Amino acid sequence: MAKAGPISRAIVAMTGVMPRWFVRYISRRYVAGSTLDDAVRVMHRLSEQGACFTIDVLGEEITTLDEATYFLEEYRRVMAQILEHGFDANLSIKPTAFGLLIDETVGLENIRTLVREAAEHDMFVRLDMEDHRVTDATIDVVLTLHAEGLVNVGTVLQGRLHRTLDDIDRMAGAIGVGADHRICKGIYLEPESIAHTSRQAITDATVASVVRGLEQGAYIGIASHDDAVIDASLAALKQGGWTPGEDVDPRQPSPPERLGKGPGYEFQMLLGVRGPLRRGLRAQGHRTRVYIPYGEKWYEYSIRRLKENPTVATQVAKAFLMPWTNRP
Repeated sequence: MAKAGPISRAIVAMTGVMPRWFVRYISRRYVAGSTLDDAVRVMHRLSEQGACFTIDVLGEEITTLDEATYFLEEYRRVMAQILEHGFDANLSIKPTAFGLLIDETVGLENIRTLVREAAEHDMFVRLDMEDHRVTDATIDVVLTLHAEGLVNVGTVLQGRLHRTLDDIDRMAGAIGVGADHRICKGIYLEPESIAHTSRQAITDATVASVVRGLEQGAYIGIASHDDAVIDASLAALKQGGWTPGEDVDPRQPSPPERLGKGPGYEFQMLLGVRGPLRRGLRAQGHRTRVYIPYGEKWYEYSIRRLKENPTVATQVAKAFLMPWTNRP
């Protein structure tokens, strides 16, 4: 496991006794709210900063397939609001919220239904990557839907996993330049047998994944707040011939244009984290996307992020104690 500092460990140790109001106070920076109206208000505000969005309805790993109906209907409401307000936004979904861990066939059909309806509105759907139990199943969903002609779907790949470079190559071989990955370090703390566990190794592996994806012609969402990852990604883009602000993908043959996407890449950040950095990248001409989570499960989401990755607590502590250093 990556080591967390004493402040991070102390915050995680207190999660079981934190008053709900205190967790909500902290989380309001990172979660739009409990309702879709809350998410709409946040998107209106950040649209003025030139950001685009990916919307996540909080909740995952349902216990009965009937629960998947709620998520399908709620994402239909999300699509309707995106269209009504003209937001530059797409969808992020948890495959387990659609039943993938209970019944892969039913889960696939639920995801297929949403992706097909999103395609009717030229809207992209991102399958968030959960823990290693569903890595293969999540990738298989993407490959299956692309084979059926539903190409408005991609997934998240976690740099910390040993397998990620192979997954990038495998998807490139199957769907070519239709591949669309969000590359992140990954929040799930997996065992050493399948994942890098030191900070430097995770950083290096994440950068390697960004570079490999770009080399393979995939569209890459660089999802990181880490200066080392961002600086290395900027260097790779410069070396590859990208010019910020120009909507031209220099790779040959040129990958297809994607509606609502940049010229082969974009930077993605969590709501409430490193706003000045995001705005700086946008000012340089880079496309920036903000991950907007909302829903009744805001408390569970907040506590889970702290427990699963204690280093997140450092950002929380800094934002709480020194809010002037991290204006949204």
